[in-house]
Amino acid sequence: MRLYGYISTKEGLFDLMVDEVQGEILPEERPGDWREALSALAHRTRRTALRHEWLADLLGGRPTLGPNGLAVTEATLAALDGLADIDTVMRAVETVSAYSNGAIRREIENLRAERATGLSELDWQRASGPHVTSMLATGRFPALAKAVYDATDVDAEASFATGLDWVLDAVAVRLTRSSA
Repeated sequence: MRLYGYISTKEGLFDLMVDEVQGEILPEERPGDWREALSALAHRTRRTALRHEWLADLLGGRPTLGPNGLAVTEATLAALDGLADIDTVMRAVETVSAYSNGAIRREIENLRAERATGLSELDWQRASGPHVTSMLATGRFPALAKAVYDATDVDAEASFATGLDWVLDAVAVRLTRSSA
């Protein structure tokens, strides 16, 4: 409560907290090209959110206007500067951000569920296995059955990296079309 003598609202406190940890997201040096820059920022955001899990709850809201938040926004926009018109750049940034924030939130929620239940992902799958197996045996869920039985299980980092690569591939196509 003593903080409220200095900060007028809870949201103001959250803004300061987010801005502080956004300092951890900025790379020491600017990567070579736009794709490397956006990828580095996304991966650094993920690692920062894993260190400060509360950050996942605050990602994607209104932009923070502190020095670190503005620096992250500047680095993101600067990575795409001159590659397309500003509206295309903004949609590209929003797309990468939406993917990253969603994937990070999903991963953090899985970690929270693991702590809350005491079950690891594998333990939860084993505990849920009989129910899922009986549901799949009905034949009502053939696509899900294929995913359960045939899909490769990858860790959260590999899943994040693959999804981010796919999003960046799509952004590359749009940037190419916009500059043509």
